[in-house]
Amino acid sequence: MKIHEDSGSPLYIIGITIVATIGGFLFGFDSGAINGTVEGLQKAFNSDTAGTGFSVASILLGCAVGAYFAGRLADKYGRRSIMIISAILFIISAAATGAANSVTEFVIARLITGLGIGAVSILAPIYISEIAPANKRGMLTSLQQTAIIVGLFIAFVSNYLIAGAAGSAVNNFWFGIAAWRWMFWMELIPSTIFLVGLLFIPETPRYYVLVGQNDKAKKVLTRLFGSITVENKIREIAASIGSRPRLSDLWDSVRKRLKPIVWVGIGLGALQQFVGINVIFYYGAVLWRAVGFTENDALLINIISAVVSIIAVGITLAIIDKVGRKPMLWIGSAGMTITLVILAYVFSTATMGADGVLKLSSGMGIVALIAANVYVFFFNGTWGPVMWVMLGEMFPNQLRGSGLAVSGTSQWLSNFIVTMTFPILLTTIGLTGAYSIYAAFGLISLIFVLALIPETKGKELEEMDALWGEKK
Repeated sequence: MKIHEDSGSPLYIIGITIVATIGGFLFGFDSGAINGTVEGLQKAFNSDTAGTGFSVASILLGCAVGAYFAGRLADKYGRRSIMIISAILFIISAAATGAANSVTEFVIARLITGLGIGAVSILAPIYISEIAPANKRGMLTSLQQTAIIVGLFIAFVSNYLIAGAAGSAVNNFWFGIAAWRWMFWMELIPSTIFLVGLLFIPETPRYYVLVGQNDKAKKVLTRLFGSITVENKIREIAASIGSRPRLSDLWDSVRKRLKPIVWVGIGLGALQQFVGINVIFYYGAVLWRAVGFTENDALLINIISAVVSIIAVGITLAIIDKVGRKPMLWIGSAGMTITLVILAYVFSTATMGADGVLKLSSGMGIVALIAANVYVFFFNGTWGPVMWVMLGEMFPNQLRGSGLAVSGTSQWLSNFIVTMTFPILLTTIGLTGAYSIYAAFGLISLIFVLALIPETKGKELEEMDALWGEKK
């Protein structure tokens, strides 16, 4: 039974979707903030390459834990309630990260940030998919990636302005406090906005049906879509949920293995990260300085990449519900593979200067900038938003919380592996070797999509059982 969304309130749906995606904005902002503070961290805490890698990547362990438990807790206490807790964690961690006086304090603060980011990274797609009409779900869920990229852009601009005003990220800024600390404290502003906004959005109707509160579900559905077909929709949702969701639902008790849909979710989460996108997000300044650009140039390049990302996601918002999910994923895989191969070759031509810094010729420098931004364009126009769309909608109602918990954990653990290993790869096999590895995973992602991903465009969430051949 299709919901007649035209009789509801599209602007209301868009409004609560934007609130839910502020968590994505915070993830993007934090990623952008850390990008400009790596040198400051090294000097403040006297850390080596591996130590800096862990300081940057430690947040991702918190993300993995947050993602794993958030899905299960959301089935028990509600999607909105757990997002509110996440917002509080953001506020605490933003203050603590900038105030840290040791590696231990900094890592603890980053872990707290990670708990919040991991939770909202899966709760936002769940929330949006459960309040959005099927024919607009791809566009609305893609707003999560849009928010991430906008957060990155704002953080890059903030870093650029703060570093410019202070002279460097390691110099003192307001009140004689190091500029890199202020880069983190800026996050207090959107964190507070997120918390306040969450107080004014409803719980999802599917959660209300899950806990037997059908009257509340009816009220929310009527507000979202109007009164037409609401009673039938509640019955469909209830029928798609056999019993209270459990983690064991992911296990096929007959064949004694994880259900195929779970492996697809794990694969989507891992491959989105193994193509190396967060090397550019987290280490953009380090990357470009490693091939001869100044700190100021590197921070400006980050801003350019963020603008390219926003353009790419904007295109995705316009076409994802027309083109579909699978075509966009395989096109993205092909584009990323090609551009990563080009980058690996370009970096192989770099020479070592007398100051011990890698340098590219002016021609190759331009090729690197173009290839890197084309790669960013392909990622943020395809795998960036579409993976979250797929994870938010492909799991049947019975499996959604648990399935996203496992898939989100896979995504964050993979993110941690890539982020932690990049500084080490940079000093061992170099940029050429690192980008060759990411290119290989780009090719693997292409094969994965063509072989295993079905099309979910335009399907109601209650139709996902049949799509995957799952029994209710």
